[in-house]
Amino acid sequence: MENIDGKANFIKNEFVNALAEITPDTKGLWGKMNVQQMIEHMSFSFRQASGKDKYTLLTPEENVPKMQAFLMSDKPFKENTPNPIIGNDTIPEKNATVQDALHELQTEINDFFAVFDAQPDAVITNPFFGNLNYEMWVQLLYKHSLHHLKQFGISSL
Repeated sequence: MENIDGKANFIKNEFVNALAEITPDTKGLWGKMNVQQMIEHMSFSFRQASGKDKYTLLTPEENVPKMQAFLMSDKPFKENTPNPIIGNDTIPEKNATVQDALHELQTEINDFFAVFDAQPDAVITNPFFGNLNYEMWVQLLYKHSLHHLKQFGISSL
């Protein structure tokens, strides 16, 4: 497993650039989201991780250890992994362009790291994986980032 610092570096410095290489009309290999919806979905994930969007735990408490064990493993998310918060429908784009969505995502990424720079011991609740510290959030966001890059045909990272 790549170390947390390496994963954080990827998220901070490489993820948005990799997304920018996807043409806006590229169709996903699975799922219903288009490129812009996926980028905005990732912004949503980073807002959640920084504590801007607060959620309560949806996973039964007794299943959290199993969920966190998966989270910390190298096992990828499966294609078409359902997200009960989103449901079966896609969420309409909120930004005018993909470029605007990428800019928003970079801002949310920066804000996530700023939260944990200011409060290294912070614990923020994820609705599926429970209370997560910095390392767990980086692991989740890294795994989530790779999942969506793969969805749009970028798997050589």
